[in-house]
Amino acid sequence: MKKTILILSLILTISQLVYSQENKSTGLSLQQCVKIAVENNINVKSARIDREKTEYKKQETRAALLPKINLSGNFQDNLSLPTTVIPGSFIGKPGTDIAMQMGSQYNASASLSISQVLYNRTNLLALEITKKSEALSNLSVEKASEEIAAEVARLYFLILTTTEQQKLIEGNIVRSEKLKNITKVIVENGIGKQVDIDRVNVNLENYYTQLSNTRATLEQQMNMMKYLLDIPQEQNIFLTDKTDVPILQNTPALMSDFSNQVDIKLLESQQQTNLLNQKMVKSEYLPTLSVSGLFAYQGLKSDFKDYFGSSNKFYPYSYLNFSLSIPLFDGFKKHAKSNQARLEYQKTQDKLDAAKESFSMNYKNALNNYINNKNNVSRQQNNLKLAEKIYDESSLKYHEGLTNMSNLLQDEISLNNSQSGYLTTIYNFRDSEIKIMSINGEIRNLYNK
Repeated sequence: MKKTILILSLILTISQLVYSQENKSTGLSLQQCVKIAVENNINVKSARIDREKTEYKKQETRAALLPKINLSGNFQDNLSLPTTVIPGSFIGKPGTDIAMQMGSQYNASASLSISQVLYNRTNLLALEITKKSEALSNLSVEKASEEIAAEVARLYFLILTTTEQQKLIEGNIVRSEKLKNITKVIVENGIGKQVDIDRVNVNLENYYTQLSNTRATLEQQMNMMKYLLDIPQEQNIFLTDKTDVPILQNTPALMSDFSNQVDIKLLESQQQTNLLNQKMVKSEYLPTLSVSGLFAYQGLKSDFKDYFGSSNKFYPYSYLNFSLSIPLFDGFKKHAKSNQARLEYQKTQDKLDAAKESFSMNYKNALNNYINNKNNVSRQQNNLKLAEKIYDESSLKYHEGLTNMSNLLQDEISLNNSQSGYLTTIYNFRDSEIKIMSINGEIRNLYNK
């Protein structure tokens, strides 16, 4: 009996441990979420793979400048020797044609060939272009990291705001439940009317509906956060930071230099690549010089017996070849390609100028929104406190019979509006901060620390 009780106790203990492990929640700060996303998000992973592919592309381009060495061998069994016709005068029979089989039945050869491009300006510029492509790939990784950092930061504060909304609704439900009980007493004492209880019930049901919708929204937002962080959906997480966590290191100020912005860097790097493309097209007018060589042995014998033995003689042959290619006329193909490259360069330059103007405008707007939203947060906080005070006073007066239900419900509506405005300004303020950080490059501080 004791043994059975011991076994059951062990089973229950193990079950509790497994259950606690399965339901263990992980707390994540804003920086932790951003770092995890930058490390695991599929978009950043894809950008890293593209960067690795660019490295191999550079190796492939460099191969065009390195020697090419080939070792080859061949063995041929001429089942039927080829026949050729020679003039009979070669053997003293003028005026006739003599058919002769020439060659040996078994032929074998082995050769080593080497080739090297001595001068090809196009290949050299192609290597420079792949190096620029490598820089572009690095910037693409940086851009993908910044984008996912901003997206996660926005979602983080959206979840915090939704959580705050849930708490406010739960507080409203508590107040409405108290008001319902008070109203019941007033009606039972013959002072109030049944319609007052009905009005409170309507508001209460609306609050429960809002609470249900908010919980569903919060769950969806948490699921999205897990997706962006590449965390299994069954894993429980919670956010540890509050809505007032500081993310901007310094108070933002006006700026005009956006050269550190990743999109500007991308366009500048693309412009340099376009310039190299122009040079590469022009380099096709230059001559190409290369050298190649071959060293080989060939064996010829009609009898396969002891073909590879000492009795068979292998004959060496070799050559060294220098090749110079000078392009003269290609039907204006290179001229057309050069004009295309020139126009691509001009198009990138126009994009770069427009991007700088765009960033200047967007930053000014973001700074304006930041200042406005910061002031709005302070005002809405004070407004919310005032609305709560007014509602509490109206509730007390209603309890004492000094005001009616209509006035109280009107104050409740004002309180709800103040709560909604407060939550909206909090999120807008955080969103404006993230917008500024995305433009001035401070967004990288969320995952580089």
